[in-house]
Amino acid sequence: MEKVKVIGAGLAGSEAALQLAKRGIKVKLYEMRPDKTTGAHVTGDCAEFVCSNSLGSSDILNASGLLKKEMEILDGELIKIAYENSVPAGNALAIAREDFSRAVTKKIKENPNIELIREEITEIPDGNVIIASGPLTSDKFADAIKDFTEEEHLSFFDAIAPIVEVESINFDKAFWASRYDKGEASYINCPMNKEEYENFYNILINAPRIEQHDIDKNSKFFESCLPVEVLASRGIDTLRFGPMKPVGLIDKRTGIENYAVVQLRQDNSAKTLFNLVGFQTNLKWGAQKELVHSIPGLENANIVRYGVMHRNTFINSSQILNQTLETRKREGLFFAGQITGTEGYTESIATGMLAGINMARRIQGKELLKLPRETMLGAITFYITDKAHLEHISSRDGSLRYLPPQPINSNWGILAKPLNKLPRDKKLKNELLAKRSLEYLQNFINNM
Repeated sequence: MEKVKVIGAGLAGSEAALQLAKRGIKVKLYEMRPDKTTGAHVTGDCAEFVCSNSLGSSDILNASGLLKKEMEILDGELIKIAYENSVPAGNALAIAREDFSRAVTKKIKENPNIELIREEITEIPDGNVIIASGPLTSDKFADAIKDFTEEEHLSFFDAIAPIVEVESINFDKAFWASRYDKGEASYINCPMNKEEYENFYNILINAPRIEQHDIDKNSKFFESCLPVEVLASRGIDTLRFGPMKPVGLIDKRTGIENYAVVQLRQDNSAKTLFNLVGFQTNLKWGAQKELVHSIPGLENANIVRYGVMHRNTFINSSQILNQTLETRKREGLFFAGQITGTEGYTESIATGMLAGINMARRIQGKELLKLPRETMLGAITFYITDKAHLEHISSRDGSLRYLPPQPINSNWGILAKPLNKLPRDKKLKNELLAKRSLEYLQNFINNM
């Protein structure tokens, strides 16, 4: 049996390789790191988390939590490893990123059906191939993909938040709590009064930013991962109703709900490093240091990693892929992960899982899976591959132009809605949609 070539050992590629391997299919898994770096990754391990260390909520009443449950039902591999390497984060699934990546790498290296090859791929190989090279695909391979798809790449900016040492945090000011006391008090909270917040805000909006390269100036920010300085530019109270909202965070020493709060989330299993939640940024490093040190409790914080911003590249999946994630142009060639236009760690793993399952089914002569739109994963794959999302508009000369798609993550809005009217109560509505999704998925599996 011919080996499947998987390009990229990130989250999607690692999941796809493991899905194929456990079905007895030999895999050549190519990864250019550590010999060739991306500018955002820091190790050569498989499935490295680059930005946040959180996969989002694990509650099925949250869209991301529902997707995780669907992945468990479909026997996803990385979701198991994520739970095994989780750190306290309230209702969210956050991981000790180094432990997680090492565990994935170990599992891949020890699998007799997977050959991990440290090599940059510059052309799309013949045969059965899954491209999961990620949003930081090398320039040469990106050009090869562009030539194959005959489509321009789209791109958006993604940003990374600073990480600080917990020993350098001043707990005379900072306090431990989770919002609304849900789960363990696993977040460090740095409270601000009105004066402190306004001082912080003034530093932020006047701070110098790293200039974009000319090639990046036409790229856009992804709305759910905006740099903190971009959010702040929308108004002085934007952050207080966003990543710095104080609602549900009471300092039990004082009983006060503060004017604004900066939260920090555990970043490693040793609990020595914490990242600033929602503080992805493109400020110059000196400005980042001044800004972080203006936060009460972080006056002397030791910043072990500064925030950076990088360009993410993704294909126009609605013109290139079927809902199975196989290309329309060539059988046996699949795309998976963020390069498809999905956004988020969970979504990347989930599409890698589906691509791996479908590649195996193609080799086995079985019908490829096209998951119901009532499921979260089915809704995501439908959304990114549906041609109707390129709504045409009339130009002056009467010809048709197309609105480019934007990256998408799991959300309730993309699910196919039931015929009967949904209740207005948000919790009840999500509960009904989640229950329906899981029932549809189970029935789909039973009838496969």
